[in-house]
Amino acid sequence: MNTMHYKGYIGSIEVSEADNCLYGKVIDLPAGTAITFEGETVSDLRIDFENAVDDYLEYCKENNIQPCKSYSGTLNIRISPDTHCRLAMLAQRYGVTLNALIKSTLDKQVASLW
Repeated sequence: MNTMHYKGYIGSIEVSEADNCLYGKVIDLPAGTAITFEGETVSDLRIDFENAVDDYLEYCKENNIQPCKSYSGTLNIRISPDTHCRLAMLAQRYGVTLNALIKSTLDKQVASLW
């Protein structure tokens, strides 16, 4: 999927052959929150995406609402103490941080599945 980024929000890029236009939505928002945008060109799509995000943020500010965001890149997981220990030992063996080892491992696994 193609995406665009703005102020921490991730927007999808889709094509509607029937309507001869591009459209998208901000992805990874909780249920009940939707931000959509469209345009005839990629430039139009980007402008509408950025305007939609700005409108959403302004609406939240005016109504004293905490805005929802796309995924931040921070993930807390629960693993067994044994796995945690083995990962830490592997990270030390390779001279990297535990976070770097886990990130690299996940990136490789996701790339192989994508």
